[in-house]
Amino acid sequence: MTPSEMQQQLRQLPSVDEVLRHPTLVAIAATSARALLVECARETLEAVRTQIRSGQANPPVDTIAALVSMLFQRRQRPSLRPVINATGVIINTNLGRAPLSQESLQAIAEVARGYTNLEYDLEEGERGSRHAHVRALLCELTGAEDALVTNNNAAAVLVVLSVLAAGREVIISRGQLVEIGGGFRVPDVLRQSGARLVEVGTTNRTRLRDYETAITSDTAVLLDVHPSNFLITGFTESVSLGALAELAHNKGLLAVTDLGSGCLLDTTRFGLAHEPTPQENIAAGADIVCFSGDKLLGGPQAGIILGKRELISQIARHPLMRAIRIDKLTLAGLEATLRHYQRHEAAEHIPIWRMIATSPAALKQHAHQWMTQLQGWGICAEIVEGQSTIGGGSLPGETLPTTLLAISAHQDQGSGNHHSFADSKRAHSSLDALAERLRAGEPPVVARILRDRLLLDPRTVLPEQDEALLAALRAALTP
Repeated sequence: MTPSEMQQQLRQLPSVDEVLRHPTLVAIAATSARALLVECARETLEAVRTQIRSGQANPPVDTIAALVSMLFQRRQRPSLRPVINATGVIINTNLGRAPLSQESLQAIAEVARGYTNLEYDLEEGERGSRHAHVRALLCELTGAEDALVTNNNAAAVLVVLSVLAAGREVIISRGQLVEIGGGFRVPDVLRQSGARLVEVGTTNRTRLRDYETAITSDTAVLLDVHPSNFLITGFTESVSLGALAELAHNKGLLAVTDLGSGCLLDTTRFGLAHEPTPQENIAAGADIVCFSGDKLLGGPQAGIILGKRELISQIARHPLMRAIRIDKLTLAGLEATLRHYQRHEAAEHIPIWRMIATSPAALKQHAHQWMTQLQGWGICAEIVEGQSTIGGGSLPGETLPTTLLAISAHQDQGSGNHHSFADSKRAHSSLDALAERLRAGEPPVVARILRDRLLLDPRTVLPEQDEALLAALRAALTP
């Protein structure tokens, strides 16, 4: 295209007003969303100008109007929306951690519709406590004397140390100075409480005498942090919570544990390594136990604080509790989740436990159903064995066997030759494009890529999402 031809093409572009008068857009332009539509029209026309300058032809006005409509629809979609998790990572932090049970969703919906007794005692007819809705349940399930709930576990640890150790020393093993997702580090949270950090032992070995020799008149707390998102193996030594609590109490100190994930079930029954439970921590003598609500508990985001009644009472009165308190919707979802444990039905009703408990045979059958459906549409796919992970800073290194649906970027012609580096790069580019199309769908599908294959794990796809997943795959794979 010559410069003069390019200028002619640019001059022929319709104006914003002309685009808005197109039949596709007239109805939208007459609404209160006109300002957004005008912005979309301007952006679309600018993108078309860029294409023309790169040598492409001026598209017809129908195409421009369609592009404006598509952009407008994308801008109208909620930013936070559901996705299909086909990664095989059960507690996927980036995808919102634990999905909630149907009972939890129903409880949240019912509470959201109108007024509630959030802080009103219906029997006494006077102001009550929002924590009362889950306090008895938490104590029943864990054996704790009392309980509080905050908006997340970092907040729980922060308020606990602010109350129990501000201006004093907190002793912790160097092997437990963990960093959690998003770059948040336990030492940083600890310092924000006003406590002074005292590190003992080494990265791989900490003994009871390391804590004992570090204790001074300024020491307030011996802190135990469960390293739930990493493993140290080999030449290691650590102190049990029971021994740490006994030392603390003999010295007139407090034993506090940040349990992280907060698992109420015995994980060994599902073929996984043992994960310490809150009830075990309470029985071992911990004065305060903190853990998350949206990891292995399988509920909404929350920070749960269990412990001695006198200490919980002090924490509840601290001004920081007002800033980090749990809201009514989260409380409703958390209470419904805890009821599953009370009724001994967690493995059947809580989605993450259903996923963990799904048998290899059921997963294989599920993946084969996907493959059969895709093959019926003329789409090539295969079945491969793989591993699902727990995720969410829980049970590091632990995996569960699964069966994956695999879509290859290229077909091996049977020559026996290895693919070249250039072939591999093209394969990854093709798979990246496919993954991008899946993420751009409605609903978005998130998968993973490994060894020139796009992999989808049925373990983390909810049963009601099957139809949408297959439709998304068909749309992304069909020219």
